[in-house]
Amino acid sequence: MASYQKLLAEFIGTLWLVLGGCGSAVLAAAFPDLGIGFVGVSLAFGLTVVTMAYTVGHISGGHFNPAVSVGLWMGGKFSASELPGYIIAQVAGAIAGAAILYFIASGNDAFSLAGGFAANGYGEHSPGKYSMMAGLVTEVVMTFFFLIIILGSTHDKAPKGFAGLSIGLGLTLIHLVSIPVTNTSVNPARSTGQALFVGDWALGQLWLFWVAPIVGAALAGIVHKVLNQPKTN
Repeated sequence: MASYQKLLAEFIGTLWLVLGGCGSAVLAAAFPDLGIGFVGVSLAFGLTVVTMAYTVGHISGGHFNPAVSVGLWMGGKFSASELPGYIIAQVAGAIAGAAILYFIASGNDAFSLAGGFAANGYGEHSPGKYSMMAGLVTEVVMTFFFLIIILGSTHDKAPKGFAGLSIGLGLTLIHLVSIPVTNTSVNPARSTGQALFVGDWALGQLWLFWVAPIVGAALAGIVHKVLNQPKTN
């Protein structure tokens, strides 16, 4: 089982990811006249990962995402016995981050959960009205590449000290591409925290934001193993 220090690090890191990333979307993306827009939100998500990777990554590995934990396990970089504890800590952190964000956002009389609260969705609840299948493919593919980046950046032969930056920039790029499609998940914990507050349609569509990221992450773990098999003469 994971130590309490690791679980606490995952809780704090995931909380920060949700508060910083989803917070930028809820509070600042469309702020009157000078909102930060999709680019700002994308950068905010990347910055949460960069900052926490260098802050608590040495304690827990800096997953902050159930799909990342699954992908690392499939890639042979993480113990199956630690998976349940990590996932619970990540989901709890995401819910805590969403709760703090809800409390802050509720301080404005104009705030309403009907605005989406940065929840992930498809169809009528996709920012660009993309279909369920488009959302499914997007989340599988984007999570696949996110894990390929993570696994490659943290490989023993990769340049040392740059993994956090590479991973954070990768997440920024992923958001730049996929916010219009699903509001970008690639993280079941992040999706769960927001969906619990929105309820209704967000809970009904939450399944996709667990299934697709985990499938993409698992595939990436397998591909990483193939790419890094010892060479034979």
